[in-house]
Amino acid sequence: MIVAPSILSMDFSDTKKAVEQLEESCAQWMHFDVMDGHFVPNLTFGPDILKAMKKSSTLLMDVHVMISDPLKYAPVFIKAGADIYTFHYEAVESVEKIRELIAEVHQMGCKAGISIKPKTPVSVLEELVNELDLVLVMSVEPGFGGQKFDPTSLDKIRTLRNWIDERHLDCLIEVDGGINGETAMLVKEAGVDAVVAGSYVFGGDIKERCASLC
Repeated sequence: MIVAPSILSMDFSDTKKAVEQLEESCAQWMHFDVMDGHFVPNLTFGPDILKAMKKSSTLLMDVHVMISDPLKYAPVFIKAGADIYTFHYEAVESVEKIRELIAEVHQMGCKAGISIKPKTPVSVLEELVNELDLVLVMSVEPGFGGQKFDPTSLDKIRTLRNWIDERHLDCLIEVDGGINGETAMLVKEAGVDAVVAGSYVFGGDIKERCASLC
């Protein structure tokens, strides 16, 4: 399973040490939670942090934008180093606009992902999954770290897994929210490909915590 530690929980007083430990761990991706203080009530990173991490790490840059205008900022974050640009279904006004954004992200040479909040039914993605490289299922309300895992996300993962397997699609399923050694096993059994973990990974020995998720 792909482990994508969320740097939202990283100790920024010693980023060099934290990045070195991630590089030595089984983690394959580095997850960026970009929040604008509008789509969600928190405010986090801009593209400069992404640029810095891109220079200091060999991990894939997994960028999740929780922002009100993902179309406007797609070029900014892709230019800064995003390998995957994941935006929220709820932040775009129509399916037509979503398709336009997916196409634009692909044209810029980046993989396109879409995320859904816990209260959004997975059925909204049935006609879009064929065009995506990744679907990020939120197992907590986006906006803050350290929340408890919502088990209703398991049914969404199973549904996505069935669609992807039946259609032989090259699309990954990622889950974010309340992931630890126990919940990681639950989502893995449901069919997830990648897990995001922030407070769990950075709240202990980074290499050991990552190993418990791989």
